[in-house]
Amino acid sequence: MKKKYSCLFSLLLILFISACNKQLREEPHSILTPEFFATTQGFQRGLDAAYAGTRNLWGTQNLFTMTVIGTDEFYTGKDGNNDINKYNSNYNTSNGTVAAIWKECYTNINTCNGVIEYAPKVTGLSDEQKGKNVAEAKFLRANFYFLLVQFWGDVTLNRNFQATPVTSATRTPLAEVYDFIIQDLNDAIAEPALPLSPKSAGVLPGKATRTAAWHVLAKVYLARAGSSAKKADDYKNAYLNAMEAINKSGLSLLPDFAQVFAEGNEASNEVIWTVQHTSNLAYNGPNNSGGSDNVLNHMWVPKYEDVGGMKRDVLYGRPYIRCVPTPWLTEVAFGERVNDTRYNKTFQTVWYSNNAASIPKWTAPLPPGAPAGAVVGQPKFSVGDTAIFMPGKPATPAQIAASRYLLMPPNNYNISLSPYMKKYNDTKRADMNYPSVRPVIVYRLAETYLVAAEAAFMGGAGATDALQNINMVRRRAAYPNANPAVMDVAAIPSIDFILEERSRELCGELTRWLDLVRTNKLIDRVKTKNYNPEAAANIKEFHVLRPIPQAQIDAVTTGPVYPQNPGW
Repeated sequence: MKKKYSCLFSLLLILFISACNKQLREEPHSILTPEFFATTQGFQRGLDAAYAGTRNLWGTQNLFTMTVIGTDEFYTGKDGNNDINKYNSNYNTSNGTVAAIWKECYTNINTCNGVIEYAPKVTGLSDEQKGKNVAEAKFLRANFYFLLVQFWGDVTLNRNFQATPVTSATRTPLAEVYDFIIQDLNDAIAEPALPLSPKSAGVLPGKATRTAAWHVLAKVYLARAGSSAKKADDYKNAYLNAMEAINKSGLSLLPDFAQVFAEGNEASNEVIWTVQHTSNLAYNGPNNSGGSDNVLNHMWVPKYEDVGGMKRDVLYGRPYIRCVPTPWLTEVAFGERVNDTRYNKTFQTVWYSNNAASIPKWTAPLPPGAPAGAVVGQPKFSVGDTAIFMPGKPATPAQIAASRYLLMPPNNYNISLSPYMKKYNDTKRADMNYPSVRPVIVYRLAETYLVAAEAAFMGGAGATDALQNINMVRRRAAYPNANPAVMDVAAIPSIDFILEERSRELCGELTRWLDLVRTNKLIDRVKTKNYNPEAAANIKEFHVLRPIPQAQIDAVTTGPVYPQNPGW
């Protein structure tokens, strides 16, 4: 079953767990109607549907594309073909990626509205349970609206559940939408039934907590501070809420950065909120066209199978290579690798041979400097030996020619083969082509420290507070150095330094485009500094907002025309 509806949110009939549309059998109660919401079962299923809707965002190629590529960190890989990355003339108001995010946010907002609006009519549940459900729905609604305002600016603010189609809509001023988001998060925090943190007793993975709400609220204040809706105390409030999450959550940074994204460690003491995915094919299968697959494990995988001695397998992943790191990211942001261990814990740079049939052989004449034991006509290496190595430093043509394996210095990186951002690797899948079954880590404590540092630096607290928080993250990066203070900085010279620290800590974690827009640095870093030459050639000032989907504009047939963002 798969129904197609307009991208105008008010025309959407909300399906229960819409992420699962193709495999589910249609039943009368699968439509979340006012009557169904008012029942105990419908009230709970509405909240379940809102949580399930997060899978249509975090983990999908759509949100990946809108937050990762076209920034100073990543540009288009060989198998990437999305004009949004390049800001070219084909990136327009009909872009399907943009429309999909818009639709998903409003679909799930309407579901949250139903839970919140009909809670007073539900019988058979305690006031405490109803309050908890409403707090969770407000947390989720705030997240959906937060994405909308960051991408589009002024958006339609819909406070009530819509069970029938309407054909008119207007855009609400950014300031009003931000106030609404902040109120939702404050309401969630104030609800005593909402658990304190993901480590509180009985909290299921992926559930909303007060710590998650504090973290998001800090990010909301930080984003508003960099927008036209800014208020004088935004940086202060961003700092205070970040510190609430840090000081009251009971969470802590893991000692080793390498363990943060280790498979199976998605519920560690550093993780604040995750979006859950599943191995159940009905919900997350390789052929599910509903957009709920976690495909982040595929996005960065290079074409290693084109190299002699290699073939595709589950361990190394499906070579999808939608993006590759920019030279700025690998050689500048991660340039210091003596004390800072995060480069090798973020990127895979070595592949070991897994295919005896394609191992290359030495040919005559042997190159100067060929290793001892090299024999013309004999394999250069064996299965299990190094087949590809990216040393992260220059190599001469003679060194490359004499190497047993493919030796790739930075100047030889290309759109097919370059360091692999491995945070989302998933070796537990049954088949190489399957999406990931790992939860997506959306918020974690290291980012909370960086939010606190940025807010303090921008005036929300003192310089000492900014340093203390950024150095907490930097010290962890020194592990296992016995003297982690070797990573301390004595001053933060500019917002660019904080952005670079965010790259070292958070690259690939679906935040970068939003970070650059928030700090008014997207044009500067992509175009002026030319950190992404592919995007620099086309990006313009108006690209700091996404285009309102054409389907949204076309669906407004009553009243004033739905306004498009400037420049589109």
